[in-house]
Amino acid sequence: MLRRGMTMKWSTSTINPHRRQLSSDWIPRHPCNSLNYRLLNCRCPTFIHGKVISRGSRIHSTMTITSMPSITEDGHLLVNGTSIFTQVSQNVVVSPLPCGSAAFVGATSSTSSSRHVFSLGILQGFNFVSLFRYKIWWMIPRFGTSGSEVPVETQMLLLEVKEKSVILDEGVEPSSGLTFYVLLLPVLEGPFRASFQGTSSNELQFIVESGDPDVQTTQVSESVFVNSGENPFELIKNSIRILAAHKGTFNHLEDKKMPAHLDWFGWCTWDAFYQDVTPEGIIEGLESFSEGGCVPRFLIVDDGWQDTYNEFCNEGEEHTEGTQFATRLKSIKENSKFQHLSSNNYATLPEFIKFVKEKYELKYVYMWHALAGYWGGLLPNSEDLKKYNPKLVYPVQSPGNVGNLRDVAMDSIEKYGIGLIDPDKIYDFYNDYHSYLASINVDGVKVDVQNVMETMGSGYGGRVNLTSMYQRALEESVARNFKNNNLICCMSHNSDSIFSSKKSAVARASEDFMPREPTLQTLHIASVSFNSLLLGEIVVPDWDMFQSKHDAADFHAASRAVGGCAVYVSDKPGNQDFEILKKLVLPDGSILRARHAGRPTRDCLFKDTVMDGKSLLKIWNLNKLSGIVGVFNCQGSGNWQLSHHTSDVPRLPTPEVISGRVSPSDVEYLEEIADDHWQGDCAIYGFNSGSLIKVPRIGDVEVSLGKLTCELFTICPVR
Repeated sequence: MLRRGMTMKWSTSTINPHRRQLSSDWIPRHPCNSLNYRLLNCRCPTFIHGKVISRGSRIHSTMTITSMPSITEDGHLLVNGTSIFTQVSQNVVVSPLPCGSAAFVGATSSTSSSRHVFSLGILQGFNFVSLFRYKIWWMIPRFGTSGSEVPVETQMLLLEVKEKSVILDEGVEPSSGLTFYVLLLPVLEGPFRASFQGTSSNELQFIVESGDPDVQTTQVSESVFVNSGENPFELIKNSIRILAAHKGTFNHLEDKKMPAHLDWFGWCTWDAFYQDVTPEGIIEGLESFSEGGCVPRFLIVDDGWQDTYNEFCNEGEEHTEGTQFATRLKSIKENSKFQHLSSNNYATLPEFIKFVKEKYELKYVYMWHALAGYWGGLLPNSEDLKKYNPKLVYPVQSPGNVGNLRDVAMDSIEKYGIGLIDPDKIYDFYNDYHSYLASINVDGVKVDVQNVMETMGSGYGGRVNLTSMYQRALEESVARNFKNNNLICCMSHNSDSIFSSKKSAVARASEDFMPREPTLQTLHIASVSFNSLLLGEIVVPDWDMFQSKHDAADFHAASRAVGGCAVYVSDKPGNQDFEILKKLVLPDGSILRARHAGRPTRDCLFKDTVMDGKSLLKIWNLNKLSGIVGVFNCQGSGNWQLSHHTSDVPRLPTPEVISGRVSPSDVEYLEEIADDHWQGDCAIYGFNSGSLIKVPRIGDVEVSLGKLTCELFTICPVR
């Protein structure tokens, strides 16, 4: 691996712009260094009427064009024949892919640097939805029509383009629809990671950064991926498949093994106990579920069970705000709360796990830990952990990290440092940790605080390199020690992690469920559904726990019914609403999970269903024999959490009741579950209202909802 003091110059050859060159003798072990990658890596240059043009050439705007992305002589970036960007700089280069509609965008600079800010051009006049990291850990959506509205740390941009008449090359069929969609993804390129941000002059910039001052380049050729299509969901799916095959650093969800816990009702200890979790509390909780006739089949023992030490807080004293995140791991064994237990049924943690599995028929028990072991990493002077060579490292946040909302956890870790495991020892650490857990009958792990690695790439080959090393080691250890790929990733919304996910199949899709924050409930539902546009092609989005006895419990329960996700709660012992739970959970503890990730319907994609004062959020999915649309009134109950740079988003007055319409056409791929003789008629059943109506495929029904209320519609083709 690259050690501190070594300089790696990463560049793109001026002869072959797609060949990577390193100035040192160090060549990274990377999936791209393979015959299969080189075969997939063949490029198509830009063509005009079958003639190759050189790099930097531009197609004159009056000439006929192909459907592949290209740049005109006067600086328009065309996608599917429509000018998407104007005033494109001469240093921007488009490299089409063999599929015809997709291309990579890169750029060159006269200076070598570990961080470049390139201009893609002026963006205005198109509806868009962006997914951006408003905190270092999490994404939320934002909506707009111009480049100035694209936030810092945007990781996906989807445009709605109203089609105009264009002249296409002979043999290229014109698009049949009136609207098409353009997907722009800033991706990974070698040790560099890209993101978008807008400027006040409507420029869309793409930032390329390594996170290590010694890892520099003067040019990139495939840091931005561009594709277009008539169906936004197919467009995103196909694009992720193209990228996965081309880059070789991650896999599409369909190529991963699904953890078995997804289809069973679960309970997490976090909001029930926070860090005060004990074996006695877990027993009390499981017993209360049993008495209510709805017993979880998987259990997550969250933060609070590990053996940790905080040098900044004396025992018995209140901690100073932030110092809790400086707590470090002392050993891979459990803490004193889970040792020497006094029950007649169990005396140790292994005996406790065996007991609860047998008595309460638990199928799976997961334990929580952070990617670095704990929030503050490993205790450097721990005798038990010294073989992993932990070293105190002080994270460095990028301009993007601090460009939106600061996070107290990350700021504290930056201040107090993190005991970083030697990357050469990281697999040994995970394997030792997970083999111990497996030996005591634990079935899997929830791994948190993952994005922290992006801040510690300096001296380790950069943020992408360090993240991918940790990710590979984690996935290999889970595969070796646990069955069924039993891993839940969390706080992992940076593209470094997303595009390094080879085996991880489940990841949290939003910030935590916050039971004490009434203004965050609607934001939780909306952010998960929009984030699932991207995440849902790479992982099964985890909607997080909720509490069944809560003011927003019905709202959350309905979203899990349509989310295609695991269903688990964090109820305090004796504080459950079993009427709600039994709407989601079958008597044997299993759940009916929908086929796909729950995502906004096509007519909601570019609407701010939280703050525009008029739009209902509709989320669609498919079951085996029917479609489902969940309709949620998220208006008037909370505002998107934006930084001062983006706080000018207006919140419009919200009426007490908002109306909308639901149609069978809201459900994508509905024809897949109908028989060959289906004529388009559907029966629509309202779960809460009990209404039942027959409508044609293009018909609809009206729905009116008050604040923080919802309805679920089952849409079944009539045969």
